[in-house]
Amino acid sequence: MPNEATRSTGTHAHSNAPAESTQATPPTDAHHTGTLPHRGLRFLLARRPVLIRLALWSVLETGQTFLVGYGLARALDAGFLAGRSAIGLGWLGLAGIGVVVGAFGTGRVYRGVADLVEPLRDRLVERVVVRGVREGNGGALSGLTQQVELARDTFAGLVMVSRSFLFTAVGALAGLCSLDPLLLLIVAPPLLAGVSLFAATLRPLARRQETFLLADEALADGLGTVCPGLRDITAAGAEEQVAADTARLVDTEFRAARSLARWGVLRVAALAIGGQLPIVLLLATAPWLLGHGVTPGGLVGALAYVTQSLLPALQNLVHGLGTSGSRLTVVLRRLTPASTTPPPMPKPPAAPVPHLTTPPALTLTSVTFAYGTGGDPVLRDLTLALPQGAHLAVVGPSGIGKSTLTALAAGLLRPGHGTIRMYGRPVSETLAQRVLIPQEAYVFSGTLAENLGHLRPDPVPEAELLAAAEAVGMTALLKTLGGPDAPLDPSALSAGERQLIALTRAYLSYAPLALLDEATCHLDPEAEERAERAFAARERTGGALVVVAHRISSARRAGRVLVMDGRETALGTHDDLLRRSPLYRDLVGSWSSEPALALGDADRVDAVAGSGLAGDGRHVVAHGPVGQVQVPGDLRDGGPLGGQG
Repeated sequence: MPNEATRSTGTHAHSNAPAESTQATPPTDAHHTGTLPHRGLRFLLARRPVLIRLALWSVLETGQTFLVGYGLARALDAGFLAGRSAIGLGWLGLAGIGVVVGAFGTGRVYRGVADLVEPLRDRLVERVVVRGVREGNGGALSGLTQQVELARDTFAGLVMVSRSFLFTAVGALAGLCSLDPLLLLIVAPPLLAGVSLFAATLRPLARRQETFLLADEALADGLGTVCPGLRDITAAGAEEQVAADTARLVDTEFRAARSLARWGVLRVAALAIGGQLPIVLLLATAPWLLGHGVTPGGLVGALAYVTQSLLPALQNLVHGLGTSGSRLTVVLRRLTPASTTPPPMPKPPAAPVPHLTTPPALTLTSVTFAYGTGGDPVLRDLTLALPQGAHLAVVGPSGIGKSTLTALAAGLLRPGHGTIRMYGRPVSETLAQRVLIPQEAYVFSGTLAENLGHLRPDPVPEAELLAAAEAVGMTALLKTLGGPDAPLDPSALSAGERQLIALTRAYLSYAPLALLDEATCHLDPEAEERAERAFAARERTGGALVVVAHRISSARRAGRVLVMDGRETALGTHDDLLRRSPLYRDLVGSWSSEPALALGDADRVDAVAGSGLAGDGRHVVAHGPVGQVQVPGDLRDGGPLGGQG
């Protein structure tokens, strides 16, 4: 039959939905609202005693800095240059004692920093656990060992370098003033200019550092996807497309790195102005200073203040705040989002309003797709239009392209030619509006409720979860497993049990377009019928249902049937296709001739024994092509004999 005759819809539903549909949001908490600086300020103000202890112990470092320059100046002027070596040695000894006392104070400072940092780490861990454990967000737990520890260590480093610069600067400037105010006049202006320039670059540097980190992560994520699939990319002839996508990621990171480097030049300039220019000025003005009352010891002491105290402290501040501070900002924004209000999630479209034109749920226009540039097209010039509320069954011989069609509809594959739109928009922009359930159902370790609510942004109320299980036909399994809070061991579940869990998960999602790619092949006909009717009723509110059928009963239940046969396709009702499609008649005949047991199947074809039936333990019933067989009672049989094929 010609392609023009096909006007149907196909959509893909996958139990392992895109990341954007699985992000969970922590409960609203007054402690986690507001901008990041405001929350940081509240965190510090709540720990005033710790800050006061840090300041008191840091005073010892101020004394050490003061004595390093002042003691050296007095040792020269009052001691060695005056011929009194004992006095000079005494001042040097006093400066040495100041170093020892300062080291003791630094050790106590580390304890104070720990008292400040560990509560931050505890709060971040709590946030990660709330997002990851209570809300089933497995991606959030990945930050527990890396991002939280990175934030902890970086915050501790920033506290140390900023505190050290503040108290060192105070001690050095006080020492310069005590030696001679002229020395302070030479050193203070360039120091203040350098610090001011660095402060002015902090925000732009942080933004560009964050942009660079995001670009670097995007490139790493892209390469992590591409590298394991190089063989598939080559087989599909997608080298040019993948190379172009990767090149865009590389160019984005390159531009971000170049922008960051340009602003990094200002950071170097700030260090040169604030830390190195004072040395040059002291040496250049030395004759003038000595002629205006500055002693030789005072000049040497001033050089000691700049080279031994101010310059190292400024270097630590610039490098610490300029790099680590930006990284800390990025990590904290991810771990403690400013707003905990869940983002608006896509809801199923409202029921069509009479007399108004609504876009089709799924539209394929002249779609052609082939695996590899030299391969024969699996789909050729296929045009389908699936209206909202439609129920389509896709049938055809094994390997004819049924799963390829659903993958294209779901946006997992790109057509070589033609367009695919979902609710009037390109499918790449509407991924959250479709859910794909494959034959190999995905179940992860965790509770049953976490598995069922995996595609929801927040925990599913138990009443809604139980209603969904009842609608899909999972109530008996839910009770058998021990209820919503029961832990799951995926390896202990049969293929049919995993499919029921995946079907209920998709039913609970907000995605209006459901794609069932042989997602019920391990269920008996009665369970399959119940699940499909539940999805069909759900899609009447504006969604659509596409089922890749493996039983004739699925085709009979659908409003339309798409028969795929290589280059030709046919679309129509079951009775219509029986009259005009030889392939469909052959498929119906092969389905009807398969071994069957009289188990109450409404269509009397391809019956597969369900659970709990007496005397079914020794029968093997085919539910698909030869080689895909399963012992009856598949909800408790531990899985198919030959895999889930």
